[in-house]
Amino acid sequence: MNLQSNDFELFGVPERFEQDRAALDLRWKELQREVHPDRFAAQGAAAQRVAMQWSVRINEAYQRLKDPLRRAAYLCEMRGAPIQAENNTAMPAAFLMQQMSWRESLDEADTLAALQSLEDEVMAERRALLARCQQALDGAGDAAAAAREVRALMFIERFMRDIESRQDQLGQ
Repeated sequence: MNLQSNDFELFGVPERFEQDRAALDLRWKELQREVHPDRFAAQGAAAQRVAMQWSVRINEAYQRLKDPLRRAAYLCEMRGAPIQAENNTAMPAAFLMQQMSWRESLDEADTLAALQSLEDEVMAERRALLARCQQALDGAGDAAAAAREVRALMFIERFMRDIESRQDQLGQ
């Protein structure tokens, strides 16, 4: 293993968006078993520190690979299309209109059922965006198009937290 390997190399999986979550989970456990600091106790403190570095690196890679949004952003960056969400906020007009409609629906929602309906609609859009990310990254090899989808997904992730917060308010 090489600390400089990208996450896909480290886990020994193909460098693509579509991943088998069960295989990632299994590989994470295997890698953690290999580098667990307790296995290096007889080799001294230096070996245990190196093992701890490996453990941290493996955990970071696992967190990126298991999360579809983080995995898509990572692939975009690797393929020369950084997300730059903080300075690139351009979105298609239709998506901006959808955001405004969702915001209005969230503001007007006064029941858990209304919030559930909104959440279902947003989650359906999330699934569609993830499918477009997969097509752009694995099918068309278009990281720039995938980066646009990732920025939209980032909005959806934030909006889902707003829905959850509103659900908590109504549920109390």
